[in-house]
Amino acid sequence: MYTKEVIKHFRRPKNLGPLKNADVCAQVGNPICGDVLKIYLKVINNKITQIGFETIGCVAAIATSSMITELAKGKTLTQAKKITFQDIAKQLGGLPKVKMHCSQLAVQALQQAIKIYEQKNKS
Repeated sequence: MYTKEVIKHFRRPKNLGPLKNADVCAQVGNPICGDVLKIYLKVINNKITQIGFETIGCVAAIATSSMITELAKGKTLTQAKKITFQDIAKQLGGLPKVKMHCSQLAVQALQQAIKIYEQKNKS
């Protein structure tokens, strides 16, 4: 059902855990399946220098959370905004159709964190 890459990110997620000095934290959830994702960003010069996450959910929810942190780390906020749920699924070698909502939740969390950061740091 899951690719080797999905299982790898589930068993050994990248960037797992909160950031102590995060500039922003955003939380999103899916009331239908119960998944909850919290994402933390540290931003310097408009670039995501550190990123962390905490997820309560299934294998796909954890794997997609891990993958979005890998895709966003080191990117500018503008570049990170362009990450799509298809990008996540592709990097994971695919997801079952019934689990694509997990990649959408990961994108939603990142977008929400960026939006909050930009609102807090308007000049």
